[in-house]
Amino acid sequence: MITNAWFDAIAPYSGWTGIYSNLGNLPGGDSERNIALLYASHEVLLSLMPQFAADWDGILVGFGLDPHDDVIDDSPAGVGNRAGAALVAAREHDGMNQLGDANGSLYNRRPYADSTGYTPVNKGERLINPRRWQPDTLTTGNGLFVTQQFVTPQWAETQPYSYSEPTLTAPFPWKSYAVRPNGAALPPYKAQADEVLAVQAALTDRQKLLAEFFDDKIHSLGFSTLAATLALGLDLEQFVQLDFLVNAAAFDTGITVWDNKRRYDAVRPFSAIAYLYPETTITAWGGPGEGTVTDITGAEWRPYLQTANHPEYPSASASFCRAHATATRLYLEQIIGLAPDAANNLSYWTPAIPIAGAPLSVPTGKSLIEPGVTPAADTILGWDTWDEFSEDCGISRLWGGVHFFDSIPAGQDIGEQIGTEVFNWLKARIVGTSGE
Repeated sequence: MITNAWFDAIAPYSGWTGIYSNLGNLPGGDSERNIALLYASHEVLLSLMPQFAADWDGILVGFGLDPHDDVIDDSPAGVGNRAGAALVAAREHDGMNQLGDANGSLYNRRPYADSTGYTPVNKGERLINPRRWQPDTLTTGNGLFVTQQFVTPQWAETQPYSYSEPTLTAPFPWKSYAVRPNGAALPPYKAQADEVLAVQAALTDRQKLLAEFFDDKIHSLGFSTLAATLALGLDLEQFVQLDFLVNAAAFDTGITVWDNKRRYDAVRPFSAIAYLYPETTITAWGGPGEGTVTDITGAEWRPYLQTANHPEYPSASASFCRAHATATRLYLEQIIGLAPDAANNLSYWTPAIPIAGAPLSVPTGKSLIEPGVTPAADTILGWDTWDEFSEDCGISRLWGGVHFFDSIPAGQDIGEQIGTEVFNWLKARIVGTSGE
């Protein structure tokens, strides 16, 4: 929504129409664009997280702007206010239950609470159906335990940008359902669980670091866009276009992925492995700093990464990364005008790119999961192409132990299609062929 606010706020100065507002054509350069997008961001942030109003005000004050300037004219502040307000009006009731009033609640609302009535088949401490998703039970070690909830299942019913409603259906995850009615696991169910264990037992330092890197979508997806902007010398308009494009691609992809996750409600590896080997000792990764051990039971096993709070199939991360990479390549080729190979190039993203906090260079022992142990030597992450970037992102979910392999291509297929669809949708608006 923030990048949507930027896009709509600079539209009057840039020759295109906003997504939720049409404010005409106005003269102005980057100064006017920046002021407008700051005020539009302010409107959206106040809607999304009003509890931090003082912080949002402080951003404007830091640029010498008045956060209480609520003009709605053709000044840059007025343009930003109007663009932001139109976006807020369109999105506060888009199906995501942002205000917590989807079920008619007037008091003590719970923003983003489930409005679909989803109830997991399994309990946090009891696996009733080994085919279906089980909420994980988490603790910080202080005696308090919390059971996961499916995060925003209503995302599947939220209004997309580039299509009317989800229509893409991932192939049936038959391996995860390969359990007889009497509870007997069939070979495909066991094989995919054993694959996760084998991969985890043989993890390299680089695989561990990539699993951690892609688990953080700000550092991976967000910083990759910033790296492309800096390396290719994109201007303000181009950066706003690209950043909104990749966020809209991930947003629309997520809606379809969540629709599929709700449909299949598939079991996660930690549940399947505990089901198959509850008291049997197995060879597996033994936890942070433990390496590969041979005396751990399936019930004790935990994946390298913390399992996310939603069903397993298809992989959301694999879909987000593929949508992101696909949309970026298309933008760089068709809007910026790079040759296909150049549009796919990502070798310029190195630690030398001046992005504060970008974790491409990992010193010895600075792993998030295994501090002091991993990596054994200073390690530099990087990719030659956007395709390699998205492939590593997808397979990193298997390395992290949070997905079975089949979930990865299923997610990538969705991301590829929707990333292309969102690009075509936004391109039509940018180049003026949308007819709107």
